[in-house]
Amino acid sequence: MTAATVTEATAPPGLCARIDASTPAGRDRAVDALRAAAILGVVLGHWLVTALVADGGALRAASPLGELPQLAPVSWILQTLAVFFLVGGHVATRGHASARARGTSYLRWLRIRLSRLFRPVGALLTLWTAIAALLLLTGAEQTTVHTLVKLALSPLWFLLVFAVLTAATPLLARLHPLWPLAVVLHVDLLRFGLDAPDGLGWINLAAGWLVPYTLGAAWTRGELEHPRAGVLLLVGGTAATAALVAFAGYPASMVGVPGAEVSNLDPPTLAAVTFGLAQCGLALLLREPLRRVMRRPVAWAAVATANLSAMTVFLWHQTALMATTATGLFAGRLPGLHTRPDGLDWVAARLAWLPVFALVLAGSWAVFRTWELPRRTRTVRAHRPRPSRTPGPKVDA
Repeated sequence: MTAATVTEATAPPGLCARIDASTPAGRDRAVDALRAAAILGVVLGHWLVTALVADGGALRAASPLGELPQLAPVSWILQTLAVFFLVGGHVATRGHASARARGTSYLRWLRIRLSRLFRPVGALLTLWTAIAALLLLTGAEQTTVHTLVKLALSPLWFLLVFAVLTAATPLLARLHPLWPLAVVLHVDLLRFGLDAPDGLGWINLAAGWLVPYTLGAAWTRGELEHPRAGVLLLVGGTAATAALVAFAGYPASMVGVPGAEVSNLDPPTLAAVTFGLAQCGLALLLREPLRRVMRRPVAWAAVATANLSAMTVFLWHQTALMATTATGLFAGRLPGLHTRPDGLDWVAARLAWLPVFALVLAGSWAVFRTWELPRRTRTVRAHRPRPSRTPGPKVDA
């Protein structure tokens, strides 16, 4: 029974039960759980390692990882982009194959896929264009405006790369992950071993994320079903990353650190890619446990609801941090919000701010989540009568 066929009369009582009942029986709920976990990791990671220091009349970006390198293991837990690309490659490859079987053209399939990604971007760009103009007109320092706009729009680089890979899905569906991995390896050998120009590293912006994306395609083909595939990726990726950090001079942090000579993420390095392989291996091993957990209506309702607004949460989480920081300036320089991230006391204070960031993000979600819905859905919701009992939401693949 699908979301479209469940009626109010047949749906069991309770919102969580209705969401559970409205989900197609064959849906792999572990995929949605992994996607939600990846988004949560990115959000928490940015909130923990992004500091806006009030320096005179300006705000400048800083990171506790630059002052406290012993916190690098935090980035190992919360830098989860490889998992998102793994899931994205799996879903896009499966979706394209399904669309072809139904006779849907490539262009129509691509338009549907990309519209879900980019509909919410319009609201973000509109608001931040207005904010930047207002700040400049009211005399705000250009350093502050540049810092805020850069942070607000930083999620867009991910969407652009993801969109390019999605558009190339028919060509990538059979590509073995070892090919893009070999490209990353050779680019790093040229950059760090033969002093090639640093600009060469931007080849890895595509090649680096191609590795987990094509792993997702291999998952769709059924090549990663045996647990030994996950074990091999986890153990091999972990060992390779440890060796690269210990003996090849790669940074221990898996995110960029302001002022650092080399960033593992901007553009992706071989260490970031091998680390992503380990993450993908762990994700594959967690599929069965996640499927069991997702059979619980409450757990599935939380994951399904999060996936309905995944792009809204992803795009607006940095704005939530900056809105809290800007508002807090009226109360002076607050610890963990405006102060230099140079001690564990800052970390403790920042942890206390996380619920506030989440509350502000919830407000942004309430205002902008409809931008993520198809236009037709928004129109229907605006005009149809309110039902006495609302069926569970439909979760897109």
